[in-house]
Parts: sequence; C-alpha cells; structure tokens
Amino acid sequence: MTNTRQTSRDSRWATLEQEWDVIVVGGGITGAGILREATRAGLRALLIERQDFAWGTSSRSSKLVHGGLRYLAQGHLQLTRESVAERE
Repeated sequence: MTNTRQTSRDSRWATLEQEWDVIVVGGGITGAGILREATRAGLRALLIERQDFAWGTSSRSSKLVHGGLRYLAQGHLQLTRESVAERE
C-alpha cells in the first residue's frame, strides 16, 4: 500500500468516530450479505475491506447469479422456486 493511499485511509477512519452495532470484516459475497441483512434490520453496520471492492475471490468469480435454470431444465420445479425465492 502506498503512503498516499495509507494517508487517505487514515483520514477516512478519523471521520468514522461513532458506535457501530456490527462491524463486518471482508467485503466478499458473505460480508456483503451480512452487511445487507444488518442494515435491513436497522443496525448501524460498517464493512471493512483490506483491498478494493471485488478484489479477492469476488473478482475471480464468473459474475453469474445462480437462477435455478439447471433445476428447471431437469424438471425440479420446487428447487427452482426455492432458488428464485432466495434471490429476492
């Protein structure tokens, strides 16, 4: 991390002096999901990521959202419904 980048992050941290109900470490799919659920529940949530967004595993994924099409093609209608409901 360059010195300029570190200074920029330090100045941002100084502006975050407040209490948080939840601090999520890691901005991958799991961390983002936890952050979303926490804010939907009305909690004051902060997400901390070491690198830039979508840097780690998320940057190496196929970027496709599983929509249950394979289940539909195989005639598994209940699994298709459940898959679609999970995306809501």
